[in-house]
Amino acid sequence: MDIVLGSDHAGFELKEHIRQFLTELGHQVLDVGTHDTAPVDYPDYAAAVAKPILDGSVNRGILICGSGVGASVAANKFRGIRAGLCHDTYSAHQGVEHDDMNILVLGGRVIGEEMAKELVRAYVQANFSGEARHVRRLAKIHAIEEQNEEIS
Repeated sequence: MDIVLGSDHAGFELKEHIRQFLTELGHQVLDVGTHDTAPVDYPDYAAAVAKPILDGSVNRGILICGSGVGASVAANKFRGIRAGLCHDTYSAHQGVEHDDMNILVLGGRVIGEEMAKELVRAYVQANFSGEARHVRRLAKIHAIEEQNEEIS
């Protein structure tokens, strides 16, 4: 699977571990930064992760900031992005299976490396179920996005 990976400075160290882990699992990783711990703004990296998903050059993304909250909020501003902040494996796979989550968001200052690896594994192994109830709910989310564009 082709996966885009990005973080702000607070998520940099965890991002580096996740990049290596994904590579070991056989995934192709597009690392959009940051590339060190110098302070940066998480919305810039949310955009950098969202773009290749929306243009179809990767399948999914992983985004990391300190708590995961800010990055999740920023990523979900992009039409077509379904980012979920996860701290447990059930949410990491269920978010894909039911909600077609395309960005896993992690809190680099909240979870440790081993938990992050478990979450990433659950996320990348999951597939959208395509069940009618989930397709119906996603259509409603899409309608909300359309409605918000009309208001803007």
